[in-house]
Amino acid sequence: MIGAVQLGVLAACVVVLVPMGMAGYHLSRNKMLFFSGALFITLAIGVHLTPYFPSVNDFVTTVSSVVVFENRRESCLSHLHDVVWEVTPSPNFNPLDNNTVNYDKSWAWTSSSTVSACGFQKLGRFDASDLLNGSWVVVAGDSQARLVALSLLSLVLDSGPLEKVNRDLFKRHSDYQIVVGEIGMRLDFIWAPYTFNLTHLVNGFKRNRNYPDVLVMGSGLWHMLHFTNASDFGVQLQSLRSASVSLLPFSPDTGSDRPVTSSDRPVTSSGSGSVSGRSPHLFWIGMPTLINSMLNTEEKREKMTDAMRGEYDKELHNSKILRKAGGPLLLLDIESLSWNCGVRCTVDGMHYDMPVYEAALHIMLHALLIESHQKL
Repeated sequence: MIGAVQLGVLAACVVVLVPMGMAGYHLSRNKMLFFSGALFITLAIGVHLTPYFPSVNDFVTTVSSVVVFENRRESCLSHLHDVVWEVTPSPNFNPLDNNTVNYDKSWAWTSSSTVSACGFQKLGRFDASDLLNGSWVVVAGDSQARLVALSLLSLVLDSGPLEKVNRDLFKRHSDYQIVVGEIGMRLDFIWAPYTFNLTHLVNGFKRNRNYPDVLVMGSGLWHMLHFTNASDFGVQLQSLRSASVSLLPFSPDTGSDRPVTSSDRPVTSSGSGSVSGRSPHLFWIGMPTLINSMLNTEEKREKMTDAMRGEYDKELHNSKILRKAGGPLLLLDIESLSWNCGVRCTVDGMHYDMPVYEAALHIMLHALLIESHQKL
């Protein structure tokens, strides 16, 4: 209830402002000046009265909190890839053997104040399992996607089951499915080396009205090698963008340059995927840094050049499939992660050691935490 003080102040406002308003109505000159003064007085009184009216004060506080949270959320998402690497000779270093096992690799988020405020940290098995409990995760694409899937399973599985996973997951050009019974998480790896394979997959989800909770996709390497046509790759990306956008809830007035984001909901579900009206969290696995001199065939060295890689990157940006360009998919930037890890982290100039994909996985998990408003 409003107290006597608030009632008194409110009555004073009525007594002062109503006569002023009535007088102002009959003034024939300087009406604009009069009402400007009245409006200023009203606003000044309103500002001073706000703390005495709990409902108004709570509303203002809530709006301010939402704005601050959204700004911090976007800021933390933009700093997810602020990762530094340490690559050092291993204890058993053999100078005659130029192999990546000669080097130990570790990574961490930078210690800048902005990044530290986001509270990023490597997730252990318990935290990752809790986050993905009951979820359906689909990872689709080429060998880069397969390595991301392996990184995820390495985090949530014990070493025993993981040995069998390694054998089955890496059967050449095949799909793979596993249910981690302890947490009820289902993971599907879909071999989809071309972008039109991914579009077909997304259209299948829409047709069946059954969507995964997390959808991680990536392509480009096979297209670059076998088609070597960046503009065609761009056309396929635009088709995939159109299919992917339809999975997400957004208002009809959303412009092409405005980000389309996943719904703010926890990641966990019933384990059978999202139903109609709920949307998956979407990620794009970027292509790695290609070290041309290390590629293992002459055809790859001829076609997968730095210049061609640049053209494919340009088409990826122009397609607006990525969140930073107004699209639905958040980038897992394997290019920057592999570049910063360096030449000592790859044996063939294309596939990198597991710490690179581990870093990408932890970036994805933290994005899930941020987008679903969860904390460790």
